[in-house]
Amino acid sequence: MASKQTVIKTKKSVKKSKNEDGSNTISGSNGKKKIETQNKVDILPSPILLEEKNVTKDIDNPAPQIAALNNISITPAILWGIAIALGLSFDFLFWEQLAGVNYFIFLGLCVIGGLIVLRSDGHKPAFNTLLLLIPLVFFAVFSFLRREPLTSFLAYALSLFSLGVFAVTYLGGKWYLYRLSTYIYKFFLLVFDMIGRPLGYILQTQKQRLNNGSERKGSPLWGLVRGLLISLPIVFCLGSLLASGDLVFNQKINEFFEDFTQEKILDNIQRVMLIAGCAYLAAGVFIHSLLKSKDEELSDETKSAVKPFMGFTETSVVLVSVSVLFILFVGVQFKYFFGGETNIGVTGYTYSQYARRGFNELITVAFISLMIVVGLRGVVRIESELQRRIYTGLNILLIGLVLIILVSAYQRISLGIDWHGYSRLRLYPKIFLIWLAILFIAEAVLITIKQERFFALSLVLATFGFASTISLINIDASTVRHNVYRAWHGKNLNVAHLASLSDDAIPALANEFLSPTLPDTTRDGVGAILACYTYFEDRPHISPYDWRSFNLSRSQAHEALEEIRPHLKGYVIKYDRHPVQVKTPTNVLYDCIYYPYRELEEEE
Repeated sequence: MASKQTVIKTKKSVKKSKNEDGSNTISGSNGKKKIETQNKVDILPSPILLEEKNVTKDIDNPAPQIAALNNISITPAILWGIAIALGLSFDFLFWEQLAGVNYFIFLGLCVIGGLIVLRSDGHKPAFNTLLLLIPLVFFAVFSFLRREPLTSFLAYALSLFSLGVFAVTYLGGKWYLYRLSTYIYKFFLLVFDMIGRPLGYILQTQKQRLNNGSERKGSPLWGLVRGLLISLPIVFCLGSLLASGDLVFNQKINEFFEDFTQEKILDNIQRVMLIAGCAYLAAGVFIHSLLKSKDEELSDETKSAVKPFMGFTETSVVLVSVSVLFILFVGVQFKYFFGGETNIGVTGYTYSQYARRGFNELITVAFISLMIVVGLRGVVRIESELQRRIYTGLNILLIGLVLIILVSAYQRISLGIDWHGYSRLRLYPKIFLIWLAILFIAEAVLITIKQERFFALSLVLATFGFASTISLINIDASTVRHNVYRAWHGKNLNVAHLASLSDDAIPALANEFLSPTLPDTTRDGVGAILACYTYFEDRPHISPYDWRSFNLSRSQAHEALEEIRPHLKGYVIKYDRHPVQVKTPTNVLYDCIYYPYRELEEEE
């Protein structure tokens, strides 16, 4: 449909005049063009020769030079209504509550609200964009299924990441083609639009109202505000007189204003600001998805973000030098791969020393190597197919050597687990090394098939894989089962360590304690761990949290402790000393507080 204001440049002079009926007439040497803006119908009595390069706006398609906010046809009532509803929901779900199932509910409301706003403007999400709902829902669910710190952090972080990518690629759906720089650029643009776009939309809406003459009609909202400002002093004056004349009415007035203490007024002000801020940011996300999520800039998928400036010779020298260094290191490592514990003892190192020494350095070497492979690929100039093959071979060689280094690091962690058992700081890197190796293998495959632009996608998927793995295996529950099993076979049971884990560990501990096959000495230690947990739960504390803060792990831990409590009557908590200790029925004392540095000292 034609727009009311149309600018047309022709080869010759054009004259525009206003008719009495409100229509516009454009005159030129080629004839006249009458545009009836009231009925939005274009009448062309004679042809007008248009020069393609000089057309600033097509009659049916808005030009990109027009302000982007003019392209939003959504009703402000829908945009701000959904945004304010989300702000109210955020206040209701999170005010004075811990994060739990309320986080999952709020993310669901954000997705539903966004779909309502965007679809009301005629914009449907791309199919590939809908795939992002899978990790979003998965990690949002695990945010209230687990209590282990890293699992919870990754659940919150990656669910928000998925929601952010969903917003920035809503219409285009080309997130799988993003480079690392694209992700950074898109998220910065999203943040800026969340801050600036709503204000621009408000100003644009007000400008349109002024152009349409709505200022003469007046706004009912502002009339309501003015009426309230006028009526308040009148009501206050008359109310004071009535309260002075009737004791009962005065008492009711005083009871009503008892809730308006300074503290509650400040709380209400904070809540109003929180609601307004949340609504403002939500509106910014919606507007950004309408205007900036088409992924049009990804049309040239193979173009490098940086113009290549390094020659083939220089980059080859770098890759060869690093590879030679890694070959020397791997040559030393092969002795330990096939010699095992015997060779470690010969060189004078203990299990713990060999397991810990250099692990962080090996991981750092792997990351630097990955940066070298990815970084050089973006700046090297490949001028022939032969150079391409040689460069690919050098990258594959380097990645293969890095994989051997990762195997060495994995072996060090495995030795530490064999000697000391599971802990978070041993399980995290063990799982991480597996997914880091998968990422390197994926990079080698991408280099081989000349699809290097998918590295960012492989990195995102590897991150999702790592977070999904630690979420599914339940780090703390796995630690309990493994360490109790070791205790069955004569290994030491670190009571203080297991008593410092999250609520995820308590159901597993209760199951082990009630197991009829558990040896008495091991059961004694597991009971001490559970006694420590009951002590920490029974300490005086204020808990105003309700269903909004529900966490399945916390709920199951509470039920397990209540079930096991009658079996722990023989355990005595010594809370009059530091650290807090528990005395078992066999008169053995265990600490309830874990000090990791003590374990490190014992390993030396």
